[in-house]
Amino acid sequence: MVRPPLTPEERERGRRLGALLREARGTRTPAEVSAASGVSLEALRKIESGRVPTPAFFTVAALAHALDLPLDRLTEQLGRSADGTALTA
Repeated sequence: MVRPPLTPEERERGRRLGALLREARGTRTPAEVSAASGVSLEALRKIESGRVPTPAFFTVAALAHALDLPLDRLTEQLGRSADGTALTA
């Protein structure tokens, strides 16, 4: 089965997800967040850099929990473009 290519909007959302996770991490190291979430350090680095623009839900949920980042806040922020306007699904 071949996966269809990601749209530019999906790639941008992945970059924004990475930025939001880096911001929420604050002064904690990636290794600390990796250990707290159970997500591998390499996977965390790929997500934060936008190289994995569509990580699995449970991966994002584990990272959000480790970072004390409510999922509803995360989805709200990811549903907006860089200029703050709402995106369509």
